[in-house]
Amino acid sequence: MKGFKAFLLRGNVVDLAVGVVIGIAFGAVITAFVKDLVTPLVAALFGKPDFSSLTFTINNSKFLYGDFINAVLAFVIIGAVIYFFVVVPFTALVARSHKEPPADPTTKKCPECLSEIPIDARRCAFCSSPQPV
Repeated sequence: MKGFKAFLLRGNVVDLAVGVVIGIAFGAVITAFVKDLVTPLVAALFGKPDFSSLTFTINNSKFLYGDFINAVLAFVIIGAVIYFFVVVPFTALVARSHKEPPADPTTKKCPECLSEIPIDARRCAFCSSPQPV
């Protein structure tokens, strides 16, 4: 029992549980957004977006390909909504907050003639003065 308790109290399990719960709640929000806002917008632009009544029958077996089309469209719409309303803004936020460190200099100024020379040079190419190390 001690091992099981230690397993449950490890940070990974708790983090995973929180992530799953937040994911389920977020999925419900995205599904409601698509169902209540995006699908009516598609219906306003292209007509009624419900294909569930489309079927065909072979040997008394009814194939509900309209339900499949509805599911595929819902998947594509949900994927697009998540991409454009979550992934793109999050990527832009991360890119804005991530600052690149300045690059290491590759040149230095000669103390005698002030010309730009490679950082590893021992003598200046312009005035041939020795460079400090």
